[in-house]
Amino acid sequence: MMKLSALQQSYLNRRPGSFRGAAPLDSSADGAIKSPAAVFWLVLHGLCCLISLVLGFRFSRLVFFFIFSTSVTTNTNHFMAPFRQLTTTTTAADVALDLPSNPVGDAALNGTRVVVGRHGIRIRPWPHPDPIEVMKAHQIIERVQREQRNQFVVKNPRTVIAVTPTYVRTFQTLHLTGVVHSLMLVPYDVMWIVVEAGGVTNETAAIISKSGVKTIHIGVDEKMPNTWEGRHKLEAKMRLRALRVVREKRLDGIVMFADDSNVHSMELFDEIQSTNWFGAVSIGILAHSGGAEELSSFAAVEKEVEEKEKKQAIPVQGPACNASSKLAGWHTFDTQPYEGNNAIFIDDRATVLPMKMEWAGFVLNSRLLWKDVEDKPHWSRDLDSVVDDDIESPLSLLKDPSMVEPLGSCGKQVLLWWLRVEARADSKFPAG
Repeated sequence: MMKLSALQQSYLNRRPGSFRGAAPLDSSADGAIKSPAAVFWLVLHGLCCLISLVLGFRFSRLVFFFIFSTSVTTNTNHFMAPFRQLTTTTTAADVALDLPSNPVGDAALNGTRVVVGRHGIRIRPWPHPDPIEVMKAHQIIERVQREQRNQFVVKNPRTVIAVTPTYVRTFQTLHLTGVVHSLMLVPYDVMWIVVEAGGVTNETAAIISKSGVKTIHIGVDEKMPNTWEGRHKLEAKMRLRALRVVREKRLDGIVMFADDSNVHSMELFDEIQSTNWFGAVSIGILAHSGGAEELSSFAAVEKEVEEKEKKQAIPVQGPACNASSKLAGWHTFDTQPYEGNNAIFIDDRATVLPMKMEWAGFVLNSRLLWKDVEDKPHWSRDLDSVVDDDIESPLSLLKDPSMVEPLGSCGKQVLLWWLRVEARADSKFPAG
């Protein structure tokens, strides 16, 4: 009992000097809290607690991740995921295809794991191993695009009437194949009028018959001249012949002039659907220079053209608009640098220049050609009054050229490209 009393007395003697002593509830405690040392240690203690909390949480997640992470099985074609019902397995037949090398796909086949958070995901090889699923996906995309076009682009699409003058030559198959593929991709009804110089031939008929496009194949008796000037004039007559066919058969749609050597964008066929009567689009001019660098007489011309091209972009032929988006004039190709050095004959090794106004840049409503149309505009000419030898461009079909509708963001968009490339007379090419 004496020892116990001594211990109690000793404890009571030490308590006033301890951390909990010194009258913790009296007014002297305010001074202890207000001291800078006490505040510093209190803040440091709170900071250490926060750091411990964060590190402990991160460490616990890391431990949980290592325990329950994805584990690779002996089969390298698939692996086990943390949630068995979400795991995707692939049979050996799915990867037995002869696929091109792909880093991601090869990694998947070799059992490489990719983990996002706590979930393991399967890296599927590319291309898709199931061609049937690929075709289903393409069909869905095609259906969606078709529905979007019907809802947001063209409500009542009109038939596209494409007029193409052509003749049998070395590059005919090359040029006509490009036009065939463009027309096959058009999402509207297409009527293709092919006018052939020298009469209808089996060679041209064999090319256009493979397209599956509704076609009217007609011929003219004249043969294609060997000069570019004569070719331009005869092609104008051939186009007028096609326009007369449109009037005789009362074809209803939008008439466009699809030359066999031009390159068309698919946006062009959507844009021309907005034509009321007579429209124009911009054409990018790709002036072809065949072997001009081999002739010393063209050196100065080539240098001048290169300097000019550095100052401006590729030349464009088409409508020019004012601030009110109305037709103000025309952008034309500057032929001055090529004066005296342009191609005269079709097989000349010189620059082929476009006409002042190319037919390919114009489209028109076929009702403009019909007779006895009630709402036909008064500023259009009757097709019977047009002389074949005097017409140079579709503007000759109008009494007032200012009524042309600029298309393609008022001529700012280039929707097709003009290019004339032909084989030389001495070129080697397989027969047929």
